[in-house]
Parts: sequence; C-alpha cells; structure tokens
Amino acid sequence: MSTRLPAGENTYIFDVESAAEMARLIDQDRIVTKGMGGLLAEQGSPEQFHTILDLASGPGSWALDLAFQYPGIEISGIDISKTVVDYANARARTQGLNNVSFGVMDVRKPLDFADQSFDLVNARFLLGVLYREDWLSLLTECRRILRSGGILRLTEADVISLTTSPAFEQISELAALALHRAGYGFSPDGGTFGMTPALARLLREAGFIKIESKAHAIRFSPYDEETYADMCANIRVSAQQGRSLLNKMGLITEEAFDKLYQQMQIEMLSDEFSGVWPYMTVWGTKP
Repeated sequence: MSTRLPAGENTYIFDVESAAEMARLIDQDRIVTKGMGGLLAEQGSPEQFHTILDLASGPGSWALDLAFQYPGIEISGIDISKTVVDYANARARTQGLNNVSFGVMDVRKPLDFADQSFDLVNARFLLGVLYREDWLSLLTECRRILRSGGILRLTEADVISLTTSPAFEQISELAALALHRAGYGFSPDGGTFGMTPALARLLREAGFIKIESKAHAIRFSPYDEETYADMCANIRVSAQQGRSLLNKMGLITEEAFDKLYQQMQIEMLSDEFSGVWPYMTVWGTKP
C-alpha cells in the first residue's frame, strides 16, 4: 500500500520552514560532519574540486562550512524552499563568504544547470525528499551536470537510530513503515528505510563507475555528554515532527503517541540508555 501525503510541490516529509526543523537540520549537519571525520574526509584532497553543488541544501550548513574551509572552491546550494534559501544566503553574507550562494530549485525536476558544470555533487539524507521512483532521474541529472571524472556523493541512513529505549524503537519502526507506505526509501517491507543497500545500484544504473563507500556510526549515551545531548535532541524533534505523518497514515493515535513519546524521554534519561546512529556515504565517478 502506498499513500502519497504531500499535496504541493514540496515532498519533504517535515516542515522545513519551521524554526524547530531549521534548528534540527543545522545541528544535524554539525553532528553528521563530525561523525564522518570532516566535510569531505573520504575524498583525499578536496582542493582538487573547483565547483561543488549541494542538493536539497536546507539552511546551508554543509555548504557554508565548506566555503569557509576552502575559499578557493565555488559552492552552490539548491533547495525547494525560498525561506531556507534566503536564510542560507543571509548566513553567507553575515559570514562574509563570497564563494557560496544558494538558489531555489526542485531536485525532482530537471536541474537548471548547464552540462558539465560541477566537479562534485553532494547530497545528504534525500530519503525524506525523494519518492523512490525519483531517485534514478535525479542521479542521471547529476551525471549530466558533472564534468568527466566528477564525483557524485550520497550520504544516507537506514534508521533514525538504534537505541536501548523500547519506546523509541517503537516510534522508529512506525516511522520506517510510514515512509515505506508513503513511497519513500527502498525497503521491501518498511522494516527500515532501505537506503544504503540501494545506493550503489542506483549509481551504477545512472552510469557512474568506480563506486566506493564508507560507513559511519555515532555512538551516544549519558557518559558522552556532548554527543548524547545532541542526538537526544535530534530524536525528540524528529519524533515530534513526524507525529502528524504517523497519525495521517493511521499507524498510531495522538494519545498513544503522546504516551510513547513520554516513555521514550524517561528511558533516554536512564543511566543504562545508549544508542548508535549508523549511516553511510557512497560515491561514484562520471566516466
């Protein structure tokens, strides 16, 4: 069963223009980059790239950090939301970064860039943006706008996190099932998001070669205060943002969700609580 929820052009599962989601995305970018060991840690010498595009760039954190660290690289970010694009451009001006800019564009449609415009195209967590049938057309567009030898770099996860909280695990399982039924991800049954097993295949089908991957994992518990606080905050906001999706899909009532959410918070405060968030980066080269 598949139930398409977004009524308009924006297919993002959360309200990206809400203050809570904007803050969550900014924090998540920082957490994810740290967990990956840097902005382009697996790429050897990032200075080799002259032009980079960030897809569905949101508030712009990854692109802005990259622009600051590598002033010789020209970086573009695109997102469907004018609000977040305006916000990202304002951040660039405030930080005095002249080598990065953001524009409004829908990644589900042909990209408004000339052939062979970029050396690298980056995308993080497009799971909540693309229906499963949209992936191949986007990756084919990325191949078009990349120069020969250019890199397409994708980072995705299969779960929100894995934890010792029974209540959170129930919410996480419901979220995976809801996304599956709504047409997102590649899981055969909604048990997970099903993203990381599909990435290499999608890159091959889009015409990329030399496909490589690197796994990452963020551990968090009360004994690692910084990571624990960041990840728990990310989980809380994600759960609250996703409650309407679960309700609309008929998977849980508001009352039942509230009870589960309160129990999750209690369990996350336990000294015995621990969690890990596994995710993966997969990249391929345009021949």
